[in-house]
Amino acid sequence: MYISKTIAAILLLTLIGCSVSNNPVRKELKLLQKGKLKDDTSFIYHLPYEENKTRFVVQGYFSRYTHKHRAALDFKMKSGTKICAVRDGVVIRIKADGKRGGGNAKYRTDGNYIVIQHSDSSRSGYWHLRHEAIFVKVGDQVKQGQVIGLSGKTGYTYFPHLHFIVWRSDGKGQWAQIGTRFQTNKGILYLRPFRFYRNKKPTN
Repeated sequence: MYISKTIAAILLLTLIGCSVSNNPVRKELKLLQKGKLKDDTSFIYHLPYEENKTRFVVQGYFSRYTHKHRAALDFKMKSGTKICAVRDGVVIRIKADGKRGGGNAKYRTDGNYIVIQHSDSSRSGYWHLRHEAIFVKVGDQVKQGQVIGLSGKTGYTYFPHLHFIVWRSDGKGQWAQIGTRFQTNKGILYLRPFRFYRNKKPTN
């Protein structure tokens, strides 16, 4: 399958990175991704794009490029791609007025985003969204699979994509990033970088 020059550049930068996180969650996620550790209890998420669409995961959990200390996923998407809620929840934060984006930290605060709170108190975040292309507002109830905005290139980013992350509270005011499993056409998986995944509606 064809891989764009942008993806090829990210792959190269990832491979030449020299450090990774020593976060214990990283080791657990690696085992889950490889199927050496089984999980049949956590929530099954909808991929953050429309059903029957396929997207490429440019960066995975704790990747060496810009995710060295993050349990986050980057999905390669053209600007204007529809972004979908991964599960039901309530919108608690948005930013839609950012216009700038690029590979310089000065653009970090320009990134547009949506944060959604779920019934188990976890939160999902969607970053780098297009200027004024968020279709929900704070307080809205959203459904799994609902289109909530459009992808873009706002904030600190080298190319258009969706940066996706989930946090969970320990009940004491501390939030930790967590990996999540998704329903795909290949089954229920913890996603891995440098792979294509086709969306399929979750069963739960």
